Amino acid sequence: MHSAFKFAFIAGLTFLVAAEVAYGQAQNYGTNDPGVQQRMQNQQQRIDQGINSGQLTPKEAGRLQAREAKIKQDEARMKSDGQLTAKERKKLNKELDNASDRIYKQKHDRQHVKTN
Repeated sequence: MHSAFKFAFIAGLTFLVAAEVAYGQAQNYGTNDPGVQQRMQNQQQRIDQGINSGQLTPKEAGRLQAREAKIKQDEARMKSDGQLTAKERKKLNKELDNASDRIYKQKHDRQHVKTN
């Protein structure tokens, strides 16, 4: 039962982070880079799918969520002057590349959660 509670807690946390990201996107619409935003949404969906399928443990999901939140913070900081420069976009894409690799590795390792 303890494991089920952890899983439910992480799933709830995932929902809250996703809602925060969606809210932040709506607020900053004028300076968003569509490519960066789409990648962030895709990665969030991959994490959610991994949680739902049991491919990600609660601990793995929490780490991946924290990484996504850091990227979102970096993006907000970079756009605080009202624009996203080519250099900043390149840095964000590198962070997203690294996070994407990590999501793949965590989803395809031998750690799984039984789902009912």
